[in-house]
Amino acid sequence: MAYGYNGKILRVDLSSGKISVDEPDEVFYRRYIGGRSLALYYLLKELEPGVDPLGPDNMLIFATSVITGAPLPGTSRFSVAARSPLTETYGESEAGGFFGPELKFADYDAVIIKGKADKPVYLWIHDGEVEIRDAGKIWGKTGKEVQEGIREELGDDKVRVALIGPAGEKLVRFACIVNELKHVNGRGGMGAVMGSKNLKAVAVRGTKRVEAKEPDTVKSLAKWFSENYMKNPDTSGLHRLGTSILVLPHNELGALPTRNFHEGSFEGVEKISGERLKETLLVGQKSCFACPVGCKRVVKVDEPFKVDPAYGGPEYETLADFGSNCGVDDLKTVVKAAEICNAYTMDTVSTATTIAFAMECFENGILTKDDTGGIDLKFGNAEAMVKMVEMIAKREGLGDLLAEGSKRAAKKIGRGAEKFAMQVKGKELPMHEPRLKTGVGLGYAVSPIGADHVQVEHDPCFEEKGLFLDQLSSIGILEPVKSLDIGPRKVRLFTYLQHWWSLGNCLDICLFTTAPVRVWKIPQVVEMVNAVTGWDTTTWELMKVGERGTTMARAFNVREGFTKDDDWIPERFFEPLEGGPLKGKKLSKDEFKQAIATYYQMMGWDETGVPTGAKLEELDVGWVADKLRK
Repeated sequence: MAYGYNGKILRVDLSSGKISVDEPDEVFYRRYIGGRSLALYYLLKELEPGVDPLGPDNMLIFATSVITGAPLPGTSRFSVAARSPLTETYGESEAGGFFGPELKFADYDAVIIKGKADKPVYLWIHDGEVEIRDAGKIWGKTGKEVQEGIREELGDDKVRVALIGPAGEKLVRFACIVNELKHVNGRGGMGAVMGSKNLKAVAVRGTKRVEAKEPDTVKSLAKWFSENYMKNPDTSGLHRLGTSILVLPHNELGALPTRNFHEGSFEGVEKISGERLKETLLVGQKSCFACPVGCKRVVKVDEPFKVDPAYGGPEYETLADFGSNCGVDDLKTVVKAAEICNAYTMDTVSTATTIAFAMECFENGILTKDDTGGIDLKFGNAEAMVKMVEMIAKREGLGDLLAEGSKRAAKKIGRGAEKFAMQVKGKELPMHEPRLKTGVGLGYAVSPIGADHVQVEHDPCFEEKGLFLDQLSSIGILEPVKSLDIGPRKVRLFTYLQHWWSLGNCLDICLFTTAPVRVWKIPQVVEMVNAVTGWDTTTWELMKVGERGTTMARAFNVREGFTKDDDWIPERFFEPLEGGPLKGKKLSKDEFKQAIATYYQMMGWDETGVPTGAKLEELDVGWVADKLRK
């Protein structure tokens, strides 16, 4: 019998109403494992090149992995993938919470959704049974109303619901998918794909449990984690403040994006810090399935406006983006902007970075009050920022244009607006400064899903010998590499780390629980997979799973017409920072180009960034070469 997975992949065609099940063999699960690789297998096999991301032919895939739902910290995540409406590349986003394990408990490892319903619907998946149900009563509703409505209709308050709000229905190109109102598949517009299919939610409930081959080993690993996670300096910080703990340190380093990445330090940083959040607005913290870390924030505001704690609270990216990057130091307003995004289901990073883009356009006279509907859209105007979040969510006025994302908006606005759009392949940059974190900058450029800060662990962690570097010794990283380095040693570090983090997106294991910076050591992750599945896998095999995922994603993008010219970052990062400890720091274009070329070589891709036939064969996906030739 199979351990760790159900051996069932659900297919739903919303156009015809047909429901069927694939039952792949063990080789399939071992080769692709889940998450990113599983989704890419189906997207490359079945999705026609050039498909409209918001058309009925796009596929939307919810995927877990062979360890999802095992009673181990970090195994709560799941991936959602499709062709992205924001970037038109391969699109993928992960979330934690409880939805992924519940899908496994309901007897399915993944759900593949095609077509478009002729009216609003939601999926109801429970113990192997599947229904397409009417969603007319909850269409147009915000997240909390949707979740409560579905649970009331089904008569079960333990139903797990992955849903979209009005922003997904209105096809905001960076609309996201939310479960439990606070765990978010945030980036790349997966919520817009869901909305384009008239699919309001996927509700799951199951009584089955993930059966492990070696349950005693699983229990022992879980016990070890519980006894040791607070000894890890990074994880203990996450327990105390969540990722909001990063606000002050980034500012001190001069790497806190401020006023659309012009500066690296913010004069109002204390007012938007994680420490201030805890002192003033924090009312609780939440965890995901089987995890004691408790890194999720829960906040409440009563005046001058209401913020509902049901929607959780902001983490680092949101605090920095709505805060320093928009020049806003009013914490309550930042929290309100985050709540609106969760209620309407929009990615906070793309929302805020696009608003920062519009603010810079306004400051430079490219946009005026005639364009904004009378709003004084200057950096630091907290009221204007929140108003613009609402306008984007509802596609009203200028918000209708900004809902297309900064790249499309800049192209339509013209008059030099393009240079203010902080995006790669159409996806807005998160809050990490490439002029300090050169490996993160390289990750922005070559990421298959557009600018993304979780392609690799961040550069400052490996400047000195110690815990974090030691945890990379099992994959051959033995010596420190400076954060500002962009030479071959940094590219090697980046490439190995990218394999590891891509594996994380295939295993759907939470990056806040695993090496090199967090608790699980690399050999323990290998032990975890073996204990659950009964396999005899190794670090080598699992690293190849990660490399396979990245290379398949690259192949998808090549097939869609993307070239090495798309592997670049905004010109701003080749210009000097204007303030903070890194004032004057800039990247070298020549060195950055050489780093990309070196990366291609290390990946076994040709000089144009196309995976070679030999590399595809070596990764055991030679069939992908046929997709590229066609």
